[in-house]
Amino acid sequence: MTERSVLVVEDDEDLAQLVALNLRDAGHRVAVEHNGRLALDRTGTEAFDLVVLDLTLPGVDGLEICRQLRSRTSYTAILMLTARTTELDRVLGLEMGADDYLTKPFSVRELVARVKALLRRMEAFTEGAKQGKGQSPIRVGPMEISPVERSVRLADRHIELTAREFDLLEFFAAHPGRVFTRAQLLDSVWGYAHEGYEHTVNTHINRLRGKIEADPSKPRFIVTVWGVGYRFARPEEIEESTS
Repeated sequence: MTERSVLVVEDDEDLAQLVALNLRDAGHRVAVEHNGRLALDRTGTEAFDLVVLDLTLPGVDGLEICRQLRSRTSYTAILMLTARTTELDRVLGLEMGADDYLTKPFSVRELVARVKALLRRMEAFTEGAKQGKGQSPIRVGPMEISPVERSVRLADRHIELTAREFDLLEFFAAHPGRVFTRAQLLDSVWGYAHEGYEHTVNTHINRLRGKIEADPSKPRFIVTVWGVGYRFARPEEIEESTS
């Protein structure tokens, strides 16, 4: 993997320096900001591949930074850090477009692994686009998924998805009928498998269902296989449910 640039935005100076030190040891170029406003201004003048973003910051909070980064044409991966433990705070961050999150306190080794996984997926996507791979749209019933445009249309309606939600949906749709455990989804879509983080999968699937399912309590696309995991419905199943 080529050297990547990372911006660490964290108001706890000791923690920020610890994270920066470990990311530099992993081979990345790292800049640090402790103020949300200064961090946002810096992202407007410098290009970063990834931002490690605390949720609670002076100046401008992490959610607003996330929202503004996602309003720009260039894509920057976002790993959100939060000391808050409620589901609502995590969902807000993901809905604003964060690619992944870690709840404090966290293992620095785990954070470095998450950063590596996010950057690896970005690199793989860029190389795939250069080589012309995966350009054919995936059509499943009334849904069309465009890997090139990273867009989803459902019955002629554009569906707004976060980057991770899109990755998850595209992965499911490329393997119709196959059952995946939460650990397998973490490994394949997030790029890591870590015991105890399966709730990350649940959160994303719940949000994704809320956007693509007519009735999320009775999903027709992403089906729960009780005691095992999830699978994407086969084409004939989707056709039957929409006929």
